[in-house]
Amino acid sequence: MKSPAWYEPYAGLPAVVEVLFWCILAITASSLLSVAVLRINAGRVRRRSMPEADESEFLWVFMVPALNEEVTIADSVARLRAVQATHKVILVIDDGSDDRTPEVLQGLAGPDLSVLRRDLPEARRGKAAALNAAWRHTHDVVLAQGARTWTTDRVVIVVVDADGRLSVDAPQHFARHFVDERMAGVQSRVRIYNRRGWLTWAQDVEFAVFGGVYQLGRTAWGTANMGGNGQANRLAALDDVAVDEGPWRHRLTEDQDIGVRLLQAGWRGAQEMNATVEQQGVSSLRRLYRQRTRWAQGAWEAVGLIGGSGRAKVSSAARVDMAYYLITPVLQLLTGSALVGAVLLAVVKSRVWLRLSGFDFLMLRWSRVAPSMLLRPRPEVDS
Repeated sequence: MKSPAWYEPYAGLPAVVEVLFWCILAITASSLLSVAVLRINAGRVRRRSMPEADESEFLWVFMVPALNEEVTIADSVARLRAVQATHKVILVIDDGSDDRTPEVLQGLAGPDLSVLRRDLPEARRGKAAALNAAWRHTHDVVLAQGARTWTTDRVVIVVVDADGRLSVDAPQHFARHFVDERMAGVQSRVRIYNRRGWLTWAQDVEFAVFGGVYQLGRTAWGTANMGGNGQANRLAALDDVAVDEGPWRHRLTEDQDIGVRLLQAGWRGAQEMNATVEQQGVSSLRRLYRQRTRWAQGAWEAVGLIGGSGRAKVSSAARVDMAYYLITPVLQLLTGSALVGAVLLAVVKSRVWLRLSGFDFLMLRWSRVAPSMLLRPRPEVDS
């Protein structure tokens, strides 16, 4: 019995192309299923009541990596000073700035501000190196000089970019998650504050969807990842995944890397939609291309972490989702290849159709003209 047409949608195509298109169909279906499950999870999290907590039970260390930030650093420190935290330290990592950043920071001196100056050749080795230096500084200086003895499970490291604007009540919202002793990190909701143009507005929508669906959906499983700006991590969890230099590794997306490794070490992650960090969006296509190229390369680096997904202390569905998330670059490569293949097939088939159509047109014209030529009287030739 002949199979129905819908069962063989790619019949007649080259075998390699047919297999590729079937893979893309499976990827599309699984992606839709994943989004549906995460959307249901996100709704459950929104309806869930959070436990009561007091932010004064924690020491909040706000780490601000700064390289030549003379224009923004004063505003950054002022905004963090306005954040409502009973016990807090603002730790600025001056990563070898050669502008007026050191002078501006000197003028902002206060008991709540600690400046870690890094000079070449140690400085300017990337954000991971700066954060690792701040991690060591927190252990060696901040905790040692504190008037109160803080255990590492009661110290929360909050990473804020120099252009970041953290909501003033963020610590109170974070604290509700850190009541769970296995909670390693909480990611703030990311907004774009210069969302006036279409490009920056689109980035704001992108972050809103990612945080409100994907991140919040994974919060139900405890597998929400970190996003770099506005992420809060328990110091004890960072210590648990630290290697020789520190918790962060030299990756193009060091935030994604440490978030995944924390989950694979048995810790939990969450998204907090009531705590917001605003940042500047890129306003040109060229800068957006460079940013997304770096993110794509970082995602390929993270593919190597897929082997540790089975160690995470989460449900089987969450493990599958973690693995699916890590192989996203591979799925995107297959999808892109299928798109190129579809375009090439369309072009080839169109050329064949046009060629056949042109031949058919000529034959049609000849079939109409030939009889009249055969029946036309021959002209007489004078002898």
